Amino acid sequence: MSEELAPEADEGHAQGKDGTRIHWSKTGEGGPALVCCDGIGCDGFAWKYLVRDFAPRHRVVRWHYRGHGRSGLPADRTRVQFDDLCDDLSAVLDATGTRDAVLLGHSMGVQVALEYHRRHPERVLGMVLICGSHGLPLDTFHDSKMLKTVFPSLLGAAEKWPEATDFLWRLVVGGEWAYQLATHLEVNGKVVRREDFAPYFTHLSGMDPRLFLGMLKHASEHSAFDHLSQVDVPALIVAGTHDTFTPYWLSEEMHDRIPGAEMLTVPGGTHIAPLEQPELLTLRLEKWLTGIQPTRLRAAAS
Repeated sequence: MSEELAPEADEGHAQGKDGTRIHWSKTGEGGPALVCCDGIGCDGFAWKYLVRDFAPRHRVVRWHYRGHGRSGLPADRTRVQFDDLCDDLSAVLDATGTRDAVLLGHSMGVQVALEYHRRHPERVLGMVLICGSHGLPLDTFHDSKMLKTVFPSLLGAAEKWPEATDFLWRLVVGGEWAYQLATHLEVNGKVVRREDFAPYFTHLSGMDPRLFLGMLKHASEHSAFDHLSQVDVPALIVAGTHDTFTPYWLSEEMHDRIPGAEMLTVPGGTHIAPLEQPELLTLRLEKWLTGIQPTRLRAAAS
């Protein structure tokens, strides 16, 4: 597992509506609470430095999506839609005694945060949307629709030949060449530390590939674009100028449509900017968090 827990961390499992066990960990105390929503295929690796920097003053909650990390596999592999993820997040908040929180979303976690605010605005104090988009990610991957075009064939092959898919998945995703390819073409290999990024591939190679592809399918069909103008909590958007997974213009679009949104540009940052330049994110987030109010105070003010 790539998520490293501090010795003082508390951890446990919440239960999804369908009985799936959802792993959570909680470190630190203080408000506002920060709840981290991963990208697809991740089990917490992106939050390493954020937890280090903010746990001394804030409660930091991390959780693993169903079929990820220490969470269980759903009995029905198709139960990986945003309905399920939002219900799981509510269960995690309840299990950790977190009434309301700032949601931090990385990659697909941006969609999770936006969709959760749509459904449960009373539990969201603010959102930090990091290196992600409001939806339809396959439409904009590398500013091309090529992946969207070939994706149905990949999904069909995985369903038709599950054993071969499992073998190829572990061979390709878990190999050293995958790390080398990513650090040469997708992320800044000169900045990111191997011990910070390599665990992502270890975790991904151990996942059920059909669950991963099924979740990606649902994410690729989901959009919260219509909700952006309805966001009524503070929002900080973090974008890397060299992010090929979610191009920079998508963050600019969210910044333009979310009322009062602020934006942090990470020069040269890629899709894992929180690991490449953690100090920059920490300094900006510290300043931004001073303006966050508990929901009861926000309701009284309005």
